Amino acid sequence: MTVFVGCDLGTMGTKVAVVDEQGRVLGQAFEEVALRSPRPGWVEQGFDDIESSAHRTLRTALEAAGRPQRVHAVAFSGQMSGIGGIDAAFRPATRFDSWLDTRCEPYVKALSLHAERITELSGCPPTYSHGPKIAWWMNERPEDFERIARFVVPGAYVAARICGLGVEDAFIDRTYLHFSNLSDTAASVWSPELLDTIGVSADLLPRIVDPMDIVGEVTPAAAAQTGLPAGTPVAAGAGDQAAAALGAAVTDPGQAFDSAGTASVFALCTDAFTPDAVSRTFMATHSVIPHRYLAVAFMNGGGLALRWFRDEVARLGDGEQEAFARLDALATEIEPGSGGLLWFPHFQGRVLPPMPNARGVWIGLTSGHTLGHMFRSQLEGIALQYAEWAGRISSLGGTEPTEARALGGGARSTLWNQIKADVLGIDWVPASREECGVLGDALIAAAATGHITDLAGTAREWQATRAPFRPDPERHRRYSALLGAYRELSTRLGPVFDRIAEGWT
Repeated sequence: MTVFVGCDLGTMGTKVAVVDEQGRVLGQAFEEVALRSPRPGWVEQGFDDIESSAHRTLRTALEAAGRPQRVHAVAFSGQMSGIGGIDAAFRPATRFDSWLDTRCEPYVKALSLHAERITELSGCPPTYSHGPKIAWWMNERPEDFERIARFVVPGAYVAARICGLGVEDAFIDRTYLHFSNLSDTAASVWSPELLDTIGVSADLLPRIVDPMDIVGEVTPAAAAQTGLPAGTPVAAGAGDQAAAALGAAVTDPGQAFDSAGTASVFALCTDAFTPDAVSRTFMATHSVIPHRYLAVAFMNGGGLALRWFRDEVARLGDGEQEAFARLDALATEIEPGSGGLLWFPHFQGRVLPPMPNARGVWIGLTSGHTLGHMFRSQLEGIALQYAEWAGRISSLGGTEPTEARALGGGARSTLWNQIKADVLGIDWVPASREECGVLGDALIAAAATGHITDLAGTAREWQATRAPFRPDPERHRRYSALLGAYRELSTRLGPVFDRIAEGWT
């Protein structure tokens, strides 16, 4: 039986799926990978830890799929805005500097002077992304910097190591480029202008490839470690959100996807590259589908805030899913608007526009509010932020959202799906297969080896959906009025957060 293997190297761990030509998952595996925080604001992972986790989960998933299987190709996706360095032997020269890591904040601020041009070219405003992170290593750790031969992302690191590639063949695919702040993303090339602005040598950057490019084959040594047959083609793969959009079958302009996990991600498929150089609210990037693009916005810790509320405020004492089900039940009893309680959801700092000192805030809290009010207001706050993003994306690109595909843990919540549909006024459609990233990886592997030629059509065949949540006109009207208050809150809180931060420094 012909199968394709997808491996997603995520923030919390590694996922692998073995998928046949009909899109059926025959075997899968997951393993956590440790996040380390040696100092406040620092979040790191070891490239060796990520690689060994990939080896184990690949073997476990292949064994679960049963044998004999004919593995035709494998593709990797991974975290997008973090970066790490390798030495001349293609070994780690630094730890992986996670997207959650904020140590490069001074360089983000310095690059804000050039933010408009950086955004126009790269598609992403200066944030905790590759350019500022590279500048941090260059200026703050010069001895470590001297050992770095290339900067790479985790997906490309593991794929290259499995193929036994040398440093000269290190690569990054085009779906990551916006997070570099160093590229002419529309043209899929490194930008001499931005390299000069940030002071980075092009020699430190990997070659740019297409997600469906075959970058090598599994070596005998890697075959012994992973269970993948030696000689298996390895596709370049894609960034995790781009792979997830493909796996969710978000392939046509107007389709959005909602990745309701640790971070809350909202993206809209468009037919044009539309960087947001004025408000710098969202990022413009390539879709895996040729000539399609994604306008992407996300908040650090959207789902994390809900977990915090469950564990530190509600303290229901149930298991994870049981506790969320009880909170949903409490919030369902509350009217839209949460009794005048409004939640500002940027629990871990707002990424774009940059508001690094932002934190979660309840406005309007009184003694009459209950756990149900508080939890519902959190769900509504994230949905209101989605609506603000959707309005901004539509105003620039002219693409109105027509439906949203819901994936991630939050997609299991009937209440939250309905709130999002009511707030944005569009159908909210849960994907039947929640782990869309590895499904997208398998689609890339199949397309890279010519087993499928209609990538978008096959994605629609592989990904089924559940019944849509349709917006209620009256609730949408009420939420539209509340959106104005949310927008005003967003503009006024920045100076308050900065003043609080100054008091602690």
